[in-house]
Amino acid sequence: MPIKTEDNTNPHWVEADLRLAGILDSRMIALLKAIQQSGSINQAAKQVGLSYKGAWQIIERANNGSPKMLISTAIGGSKGGGTCLTDAGQAFIDLYTRLEQQHQQFLTNLNATLAADTDTRLLLQRLVVKTSARNQLFGNIIAIQLGAVNAEITVKLKGGEQVLVTISLTSIESLGLSVGADALLLVNNADILLTLDANPQRFMLSNRLSCRVIRIQQDEINAEVMVLLPGGEILAVLISPQNLKNMAIEQGQDLWAVFSSNSPILGVMS
Repeated sequence: MPIKTEDNTNPHWVEADLRLAGILDSRMIALLKAIQQSGSINQAAKQVGLSYKGAWQIIERANNGSPKMLISTAIGGSKGGGTCLTDAGQAFIDLYTRLEQQHQQFLTNLNATLAADTDTRLLLQRLVVKTSARNQLFGNIIAIQLGAVNAEITVKLKGGEQVLVTISLTSIESLGLSVGADALLLVNNADILLTLDANPQRFMLSNRLSCRVIRIQQDEINAEVMVLLPGGEILAVLISPQNLKNMAIEQGQDLWAVFSSNSPILGVMS
């Protein structure tokens, strides 16, 4: 089933956490706020997902590293114990909050600058694609042929090779496909066949890509052959050890990678 890549209308390619003086970070601020709310180190630790010991270590580090006490603790006594923020502790939270707002605005502006650069945006979009598919190929849609039920999409890879993809007509609209659009092809390593035969009609498969073997990984169950396409892309192809032996596949050998037009999953860069 065709997929559409994640909406990158408001991308967050650059991310960073604010940290002051190397130790004062969002986790410490969360703990201070929880102490302010609950008046209890034990309850505050539970709220922010820390152990009681871990919370105390953060408190000690904060107090020892600050010119003024940030947290005041009272143990036992006729009125019982308790923990509260000092005026300095509250001032520190206010300062961090203001800096965090400026920090987030800085990141927003930086990401907007990256998004405005077409080449950079395309590169980053490709890097953030996450999928379980073993092979990812990027290209450009050069033709859309509509049929009665399905459509055939021709995607040109960066090395000039063309891949034919069959999808449903409804997917044309849902994906917003158009000639000239950048496309992502996901191909499972088990859906590709390797052959010495240059005639694709033997397999009745639509796609045939010339390739060269660059690496072979084998265990008792499967063998994975890594092949290099003319444009520099690398495909992983899963075959049985017996077929590997029968074909006498070896590093540096020129082969053909063939697969059907139904095998690739087509995604578009939004």
